[in-house]
Amino acid sequence: MRRGTLVTLAVIATLAGFLLWFTLSSQKAQCTVCVEYGGGRNCATASAETEMDAARQAQNTACGVLTGGMNDAIACGNRPPVMQSCQAR
Repeated sequence: MRRGTLVTLAVIATLAGFLLWFTLSSQKAQCTVCVEYGGGRNCATASAETEMDAARQAQNTACGVLTGGMNDAIACGNRPPVMQSCQAR
């Protein structure tokens, strides 16, 4: 391989590694949330910087499968979860 190609690959690998590290290091909490809505039940897991954000993201993801429109998604998101489990990373 030519030297220019090796340098380019090294720079790309370094940038990709930095991006991966930066993304994963900001995820300090992980939550699993189960919701019941419209006769169905679904669970989802999400991670974020805080437990509150991770729980909200997990609930929104779980509700996405159970709802059919924006009104249902908002109503499902406002319901208390039937199960919530969070842990620090």
